[in-house]
Amino acid sequence: MPKAIETTKLRNNLASAIAEVNKNKDFMVITKKGEPVAGIVDLDLLEDIEASKSKAFIESIKEAREQIKKGEFYTHEEVFGDL
Repeated sequence: MPKAIETTKLRNNLASAIAEVNKNKDFMVITKKGEPVAGIVDLDLLEDIEASKSKAFIESIKEAREQIKKGEFYTHEEVFGDL
């Protein structure tokens, strides 16, 4: 379950809340009178969420999975060799 923080506590501890979200690469639910009203999200996670909404992104994932099933991929050794 995601961590939650009350709006009044958040107001007094915003910097710490942001630092915790960034450190854990996660999100935090903001509550008001015990009810969820908003959230704070790590930027990398937000970018992942945004990308997952893209039809082109989803299609590229499907295509990549099909390529893997067909054996159409390069190994680490083939790509990087004897670096």
